[in-house]
Amino acid sequence: MTRASGVLKSKARRVFRDRREAGRVLAGMLGAYRGREGVVVLGLPRGGIPVAWEVAAALAAPLDAFVVRKLGAPGHEEFAVGALASGGRVVVNDDVLRALRVTPQQLRDVAEREGRELIRRETAYRGGRPPLDLANKTVILVDDGLATGASMLAAVQALREMEPAEIVIAVPAAPESTCREFSAIVDDVVCASMPTPFLAVGESFWDFRQVSDQEVRDLLATPTTGFATVGIRIEETAAEVIDRVAIDAPGGVPPFEVLDEIIGDARIVLIGESSHGTHEFYRARAEITKWLIEEKGFSAVAAEADWPDAYRVNRYVRGSGEDRTADDALRGFERFPAWMWRNVVVRDFVDWLHDHNQRARTLRGPEAGFYGLDLYSLHRSMQEVIAYLDTVDPQAAARARARYACFDHTSADDGQAYGFAAAFGAGLSCEREAVEQLVEMQRTALEYAQRDGLVAEDEAFYAQQNARTVRDAEVYYRAMFSGRVTSWNLRDRHMAHTLNALVAHLDRHHDHQPTRIVVWAHNSHVGDARATEAGSDGQLTLGQLVRERYGQDSRLIGFTTYSGTVTAASEWGGIAERKFVRPALNGSVEELFHETERFEFLVSPSISRAAADPLDVVRLGRAIGVIYQPATERQSHYYHVRPGEQFDAIIHIDSTRALEPLEVTSLWTAGETPETYPTGL
Repeated sequence: MTRASGVLKSKARRVFRDRREAGRVLAGMLGAYRGREGVVVLGLPRGGIPVAWEVAAALAAPLDAFVVRKLGAPGHEEFAVGALASGGRVVVNDDVLRALRVTPQQLRDVAEREGRELIRRETAYRGGRPPLDLANKTVILVDDGLATGASMLAAVQALREMEPAEIVIAVPAAPESTCREFSAIVDDVVCASMPTPFLAVGESFWDFRQVSDQEVRDLLATPTTGFATVGIRIEETAAEVIDRVAIDAPGGVPPFEVLDEIIGDARIVLIGESSHGTHEFYRARAEITKWLIEEKGFSAVAAEADWPDAYRVNRYVRGSGEDRTADDALRGFERFPAWMWRNVVVRDFVDWLHDHNQRARTLRGPEAGFYGLDLYSLHRSMQEVIAYLDTVDPQAAARARARYACFDHTSADDGQAYGFAAAFGAGLSCEREAVEQLVEMQRTALEYAQRDGLVAEDEAFYAQQNARTVRDAEVYYRAMFSGRVTSWNLRDRHMAHTLNALVAHLDRHHDHQPTRIVVWAHNSHVGDARATEAGSDGQLTLGQLVRERYGQDSRLIGFTTYSGTVTAASEWGGIAERKFVRPALNGSVEELFHETERFEFLVSPSISRAAADPLDVVRLGRAIGVIYQPATERQSHYYHVRPGEQFDAIIHIDSTRALEPLEVTSLWTAGETPETYPTGL
């Protein structure tokens, strides 16, 4: 979860393999126009034609070229001062003209030269075919991207004179500001990705080679409608392929023999969630985890939870500590969002794990623990370090108090306040003190651990990890104010390091078999960043780091849903609400799965190779964190993914319901009024 919106903000670098793939992604997002009468697709040559052909073929709509020529400044042709479109329409940027001191005569000369080229291209591209009649038609204007938008603006203005019924702009990549500007002057705008910052259109493509005139002619001569395209349209759609190869998963739990085939002998299994507040995700993940513990020998659950709070649960499930019930053991989770762990599903799982371990102790079998991977517990971890040292080395505890006193100028457990003050010089930086304490803990850990056997070793490990959490949290909270990617990477690296340390620690307790751990975290952490647009921006994820370290000994499993309700807040620190989840956007993974008309299923290329192709296409993927902002759904909760590379398997539950917190507020009980109210009654 992130503090801004609970999700990953959309940023794109190298999203699409080439223009053809970008066109297929756009076609998925334009599904509402499929089957409508009077739809025409116009591509802006040359780069827009391969994109437009894919759109037209998918929508079974006629395709034509709408030629627009950039008007470059004399002597500085890379700077567009305007554009010329079919029909002779000229659009100029007066500010640029004045800034570059372009005279009226120079502008006429450029426009005449580009006008001759425009006519030549129109004649060459169409091969004698007349232009399409656009009157009273829904015209979808397609290009390979927008930068200044001058060419597209010229096309729109020229097109208006032909009196279409609707004008729709569709592009793979554009600045968000440009998309917003066009949304005010046309009927619909579909921008597949909105890079921030926007550098150039070509930055969104791996292959952005120049399109030739011959390629344009060939594509325009290839039908997108009629009998000649029957072969294209009767092939299985992506949804039909998924429907054919999907495995039913009642309640989100696939048959265990299927899970066994997917997981095999993997040591680390990461199971995700596409929201932090969906009942079915939590319940299915818990049921799969029970099977992993009972049948596959997994010995730990490592969750996207704070280390000290989760360790309190670990003590309870192992029969130690002072808590008497699962509810009591979960009371350590006080920090927002408490419902992530203080909910009925986690409580029931903790009860099960406690009982499982009791049986295991009776039969002298292996037990399973519960651990946290996250680093938000800056002050809480400091308290735990000092409390531990008070019991084993009072002098070391005094040194720890003196070092950690550096943090006393910020309120308890307010890491953001510390980070802000340290980052902007309003308070001391405690980096040196946090590092010194960690180094001392590492130096003395073996001595402390050897005093009283395994229990002492576990407590020493727990304390040392608290010291590491303090060190990493201190860096993280300062980094929050220097860059989103930097702070995200620090957090996921910390989770990966904690997981590796846990593996090494538990391996010492397992003489004959390697430790096997199941990880619970959000899809945006579990999925491999290299298969997402965020990864192209330099972002790492826990799933990527696990794959890089453990290779074939790891598995990544994601969850998706199409619609329903979710427990989430409206702002950071807000009250838990039961909110309606909007139906997934066109062109998303969730919409693809919804089109199968299956309710609950698993799909995995490792089970059926046929699933690889539809899952290898770039699609939008939804991520709802602890905050849900349906008003800004596209910007706040979607990013581009290649689902087949992001996960080893995906479990889809088409309609889901909100996770029930242990402390149910009147706001959660009342729920959110549906957007269709009162017509939806």
